[in-house]
Amino acid sequence: VQLVESGGGLVQAGGSLTLSCAISGYFLNRFCMAWFRQAPGKEREAVAAIDARGGTLYAQSVRGRFSISIDSAQNTLYLHLNGLKPEDTATYLCAADQRDFCPTNTWHVQATFDYWGQGTQVTVS
Repeated sequence: VQLVESGGGLVQAGGSLTLSCAISGYFLNRFCMAWFRQAPGKEREAVAAIDARGGTLYAQSVRGRFSISIDSAQNTLYLHLNGLKPEDTATYLCAADQRDFCPTNTWHVQATFDYWGQGTQVTVS
């Protein structure tokens, strides 16, 4: 399984970006996939998750601004970032685990995901 992120960049506060995560070697009929982010000097935190049932979960800090989606035909996971703030600056990573759904009480736990991408940098000025 390989996950490759792209789409990061430098954007002004209030701007938008769409991050992509290309997925290979994975069966997309049963999954929980997520975006995490890590800022310098801070712990990695969960941002959003989506499962094969179409359920989505969001961190409180991004709810209403970010949107997660998946194109199963293209094997691509997306994170749409709107209303960006300087505190959104971080490396964004996608993660995947093969299970039926994302549990509401543990979706944010890094250890529950088996596969990770290398990350893409988002900088908000």
